[in-house]
Amino acid sequence: MKALIIKLGATGDVVRTTPLLRQLDCEVTWLTTAKNSVLLDGVTDNLHCVSWEQRARILGYRYDLAINLEDTLDVAQFLRTVKCGEIFGAYLSPNGLVTYTESSKRWFDLSLISSYGRHEADRLKLLNRQTYQELIFDGLGLRFVGETYLLPEPIETALSGDVAIAADAGPVWPMKRWAYYGQLKRQLEDSGLIVNVLPERSSLLAHLADVRNHCCLVGGDSLPMHLALGTGTRCVTLFTCTSPWEIYDYGIQRKIVSPRLEEFFYKRGYDQRATSAISVDEVLSAVMAQLDVSIPVVK
Repeated sequence: MKALIIKLGATGDVVRTTPLLRQLDCEVTWLTTAKNSVLLDGVTDNLHCVSWEQRARILGYRYDLAINLEDTLDVAQFLRTVKCGEIFGAYLSPNGLVTYTESSKRWFDLSLISSYGRHEADRLKLLNRQTYQELIFDGLGLRFVGETYLLPEPIETALSGDVAIAADAGPVWPMKRWAYYGQLKRQLEDSGLIVNVLPERSSLLAHLADVRNHCCLVGGDSLPMHLALGTGTRCVTLFTCTSPWEIYDYGIQRKIVSPRLEEFFYKRGYDQRATSAISVDEVLSAVMAQLDVSIPVVK
């Protein structure tokens, strides 16, 4: 059997899809962006990674199953040219619109291409209490039982310490950037802890090392959070506008959910009230609790 996975980005979404590889007992080709290829190359013996930029390379093969987790027109159009038996996920309908298979409706009903429309999709997403992995696995007839992420070996960096802060949010979700990271850093350092704000790296493998080299990561729903979950690094994650329930915590994550989450749920603009609804004291307390677990007591 041959399977094709199409998951281009965002990078964190690629990482959280890797548990599928632990249950797909067949030859797998994964189509992703060139940037994300470095996180997939060599993680399993049965995986062949192809960049989206070189997608024509896969057209000479036939796949028994194509799993398309992208919802864009260009990907759906490309999938139409791929020789495959069964499709799970988004595809191009005869009328030229992007739709999705019945098997994948539990995930895509909550998406931008939901057959219910954007407003109802966001309402369903707010009500959903299953993780991303559960929704995808169930649709494929599998059962998610806590399979961990697959990640490559990092490129070592000199950055290490007690707490790493992932402050960046990016232009798509500006309300993910909590307002008080600077204050939190000062208070943690006043307690004698080594605290680093994660720098921008040219390599995702160096970024992976930065996360792994700390006892605890603090940040929003972002790539560093997924890298922490994948490396067994304890984390405190602030959810200001996205779903905390879609994230499987692997027993190492402390989720802090904004009291204004419903008000700003999946809104992509910026409102200062969303970024300041979680208090410094609550985050500080959660970080210290995570450090108590991760740092062994010297007797």
